[in-house]
Amino acid sequence: MAKLTFIGLGNMGSGMCANLCKAGMDVTAYDLSPAAVNQAVAAGAKPAASAEAAAAGAAMVITMLPAGSHVLDVYFDTGRVAQAAAPGALLIDCSTIAVEDARQAHIKALDAGLTLIDAPVSGGVAAAEAGTLTFMVGGEAADFARAQPVLSAMGKNLFHAGGAGNGQAAKIANNMLLGVSMIATCEAFNLAEKLGLDAQTFFDISSKASGQCWSMTTYCPAPGPVPTAPSNRDYQPGFSVAMMLKDLKLAMGAAAGAQADTDFGKAAEAAYQALADDGHGARDFSVPMLKLKGEL
Repeated sequence: MAKLTFIGLGNMGSGMCANLCKAGMDVTAYDLSPAAVNQAVAAGAKPAASAEAAAAGAAMVITMLPAGSHVLDVYFDTGRVAQAAAPGALLIDCSTIAVEDARQAHIKALDAGLTLIDAPVSGGVAAAEAGTLTFMVGGEAADFARAQPVLSAMGKNLFHAGGAGNGQAAKIANNMLLGVSMIATCEAFNLAEKLGLDAQTFFDISSKASGQCWSMTTYCPAPGPVPTAPSNRDYQPGFSVAMMLKDLKLAMGAAAGAQADTDFGKAAEAAYQALADDGHGARDFSVPMLKLKGEL
């Protein structure tokens, strides 16, 4: 069995790595946190003392890292992953980073005799643990096909978005839409309540009417209608305000470069920035509901 490396065992990466092990793959794992590595070992992975050691001789390397600077450093600078991986290895970056950083990583991989696809995910921690993530992949079709058996062990929806960086483009556009729709959903539930409708009644009506959206039916920001939503556990994430703000900033940066109008995206960025500035960055991104109700 070909060696597979997983680097970045945070809230998302830990569940993804565990599912690769569950699928019977030969996984070597590394993270800056020894506790995270120990958790991966308990799930069936082999430990490594560094990113370079983890990638030594690997046919595929998967990363889940905080930002583009980390991705470029781990692969091509101090992490030395590109130098350590097997000739012709496929690098699969599942981080959410700037489109231009992803495209730069593609070029650097080719220069090193490797291939790289950007494969950011949607679905959050619960989907990472359940193996039901959605992958949006940018890169060559042949590389997407090569990655599919590995991605399928971690997700249920795999989409080839086109060339280098297009996976990131799909991710940040999707999450801009999510941020805008969540704030609008919060405002709708707050308005309904102030006009005399309880949350369950409004949910029963709107979830079957034209206002239906994922932010309502799967992740309802009002407590009650969706028992699994963070609104029913004091808005603990989930997907945090800080993570949504990161994605919105990436979207706004890309929009500025592409000269795309994103007025509602800018408004959502400002709203989440205000929440973060007030110390609520660790709360779930559905917490604007509390802000509107004057409870935050």
